[in-house]
Amino acid sequence: MILHFHNARLVDPEAQSVGEGSLTVRDGRIEALGADAPQGAELIDCGGRCLAPGLIDWGVKIGEPGERHKESFRSAGRAAAAGGVTTVIARPDTLPPIDAPESLEFATRRAADAPVNIRHMAALTRAREGREMVEMGFLQDAGAVAFTDGVRVVADTRLLSRCMTYARGLGALIVGHPQDPGLSKGAAATGGKFASLYGLPAVSPMAEVMGLDRDLALVAMTGARYHADQITVAASLPALRRAREGGLDVSAGISIHHLTLNEYDVGGYRTFFRFTPPLRAEDDRLAMVEAVAEGLIDVVASFHTPQDEESKRLPFAEAAPGAVGLQTLLPAAMRLYHQGGLSLPQLWRAMSLNPARRLGLPGGRLAAGAPADLVLFDPDAPFVLDRFTLLSKSKNTPFDGARMEGRVLGTWVAGRRVFGEDA
Repeated sequence: MILHFHNARLVDPEAQSVGEGSLTVRDGRIEALGADAPQGAELIDCGGRCLAPGLIDWGVKIGEPGERHKESFRSAGRAAAAGGVTTVIARPDTLPPIDAPESLEFATRRAADAPVNIRHMAALTRAREGREMVEMGFLQDAGAVAFTDGVRVVADTRLLSRCMTYARGLGALIVGHPQDPGLSKGAAATGGKFASLYGLPAVSPMAEVMGLDRDLALVAMTGARYHADQITVAASLPALRRAREGGLDVSAGISIHHLTLNEYDVGGYRTFFRFTPPLRAEDDRLAMVEAVAEGLIDVVASFHTPQDEESKRLPFAEAAPGAVGLQTLLPAAMRLYHQGGLSLPQLWRAMSLNPARRLGLPGGRLAAGAPADLVLFDPDAPFVLDRFTLLSKSKNTPFDGARMEGRVLGTWVAGRRVFGEDA
């Protein structure tokens, strides 16, 4: 099958450029950029809209096994396709967790239901209890792309150091959640005047700094490959910068919600704005946008966390944290683009190219030979989000009723259209 996209604005995160052009796809891979249409090709007129590598969303919660009523592989895949996400990196915090080759193989088979690529992280410790290391080698052989206990911090420093040492020998990537578990336990807001006025249990931003400092010290001791899943406060950036300058193999991410929302959005105790870590001050949000622009923070993701109505219809501090984000990642990112904080190539570097590079995946590029995982979108198309139109089983989005810009027009995985007019 041959496709030829023409009249497109090509967003190239490698070249950090946006320019008019065309792109040819043959047998599921990009064949050429700027060439004439081959004979017999299916012509796709992009109408001057943006054509970019499909998003790689790192840190998606899918409810199989154990919580299929919140999200299944099929529903998550449909939502991902509608959001321009062509590769999902799924978290292991299922019921039971993905902590053995058998559970990983089960999830991999179930993921075949999805129209997009789904790769899995595995738990770092058995049952994510922080007491015993998993069989990393077997899990890596079964397809695990990284190891993490998610938001459950491994408090046993000796055990974490052993995990890092073992991972270094395998070349495996460890994903940490930088928080001091004692300080952050039970917190629903960031410490400060706002949390005090609202009477919310809060945590100091220093809990993140302390957790990151500990993890980076262990990385320096063991030489492990390490990724901090969410860096959300300005006070964490100096330590991250020192680690990079010191030659440590360290990367960092942030959620799109922490880049586009702040602590004041919690006003009215709206539980759709309850996150882990909690939303931060506006100064921290602006510092994070600058860190993404600079490249100090490598990855922007949705941290898609589906919760049912019963989990959210509770007092704010008791409500389950997290929000769905597979379909809102791109339009939320367009807020940063239209505000002038980040360019399209900078956003796609963080949402596609860098995740692919860090995880050793082939996507994230507009280059000959790369997989034809593509998204066609209009960055200026306005709409009002209605959460009940989302394709996820759960509808817990903080953007319900919000005016947004950025509409996905088509999504292709390996050259096959999985969302759009003809999908």
